[in-house]
Amino acid sequence: MELEQMYEQLGISKRVLEFGWETEKKLKERFEKIDQTAEYNQMKVIHAMQKAQVSEIHFAATTGYGYNDLGRDVLEQVYANTFFGEDALVRPQLMSGTHALCVALSGNLRPGDELLSPVGKPYDTLEEVIGIRDSVGSLKEYGVTYRQVDLLPDGSFDYEGIKHAIHEKTKLVTIQRSKGYDTRPTLSVEKIGELIAFIKQQKPDVICMVDNCYGEFVERTEPTQVGADLMVGSLIKNPGGGLAPIGGYIVGRKDCVERASFRLSAPGLGKEIGASLGLNQSLFQGLFLAPTVVAGALKGAIFAANIYEQLGFPVVPNGTESRHDIIQAVTLKTPEAVIAFCQGIQAAAPVDSYVAPEPWEMPGYDAPVIMAAGAFVQGSSIELSADGPMKEPYAVYFQGGLTWYHAKLGILMSLQKLADKGIVRV
Repeated sequence: MELEQMYEQLGISKRVLEFGWETEKKLKERFEKIDQTAEYNQMKVIHAMQKAQVSEIHFAATTGYGYNDLGRDVLEQVYANTFFGEDALVRPQLMSGTHALCVALSGNLRPGDELLSPVGKPYDTLEEVIGIRDSVGSLKEYGVTYRQVDLLPDGSFDYEGIKHAIHEKTKLVTIQRSKGYDTRPTLSVEKIGELIAFIKQQKPDVICMVDNCYGEFVERTEPTQVGADLMVGSLIKNPGGGLAPIGGYIVGRKDCVERASFRLSAPGLGKEIGASLGLNQSLFQGLFLAPTVVAGALKGAIFAANIYEQLGFPVVPNGTESRHDIIQAVTLKTPEAVIAFCQGIQAAAPVDSYVAPEPWEMPGYDAPVIMAAGAFVQGSSIELSADGPMKEPYAVYFQGGLTWYHAKLGILMSLQKLADKGIVRV
């Protein structure tokens, strides 16, 4: 077979390929449902663009202050329409998801306020933003206190603990949808809505913010449709569709978005300033492609779960659970297995495939991290990538793939590397 020969040229053995094909056949019905969700979300994005009357003129570049940047303003309207928010801040000046979250938090919290996480510890890079780990410029330095309520052992919300944690100084509640470097369940939009409703019952004026990284377009609804006042994410993850070279977004209640904009630029300037520097076309087109790109990544995650579950490795979510983000956690149990997995993902990349990733002391993390990502955009985790901290329980986190076929190759290559090193037998 020509296809078999092509995979062989890429380094995939016949046994690994056949194991992959056998697994893929069982997923046909699930993949069809993913395609139906992608079709719905594609129509949603097109409708949002048509409603905002997107035109070729909106792709024009601006420089300097960026006053009267029509494309930037219309892009933000499209994001607000797509994600059902009153307003949006979508900027290349938001350099990452962590930066977007920092801007949203800093813009809406003041000295004496308290920040509450009802879903346990946030993602590693937010620890220094908040001040859980001391860092210059943290919210803690500015007099913002922090409290968290851990999830129950079964991954559900500790409603009693949350009720007691909310008090008069609780100003903002941050809800991380995805698991981060943890093996807890990712939160569905429905569950997020239930949590927000409960929190609002305790204190109606509290701001509920959702870190939506890795979750956009996985479901047909988004957190802003179930009560979130703010929703925040990165453009080099799902909504950028692989075309956005940089950027982040903040969508939601108009007053909350406006306060964030004053933190991003300066008091009195807010959203009026910030040139788009010729990036608008990529940001529009990336959003347009995002539903189908996310569908491919989601298929890859489900494929990975089923492959590694059959081999006896703990996976979260498991091979049959419903999906609420594109991340697949696989607990490989040893540092050698984590390194081999990541080297397989790197070997499947279109860029830097010849590089062998190794763990390193990455800024913002408390342990060495290994990252595999031969991407067109540096650090883009909607592209095929895998990473993990080199510490117990030695879990790797796989995500992305601009096409299903590339995601599939990445998983097969990771399995090949593990087989070559004698870690697994296929």
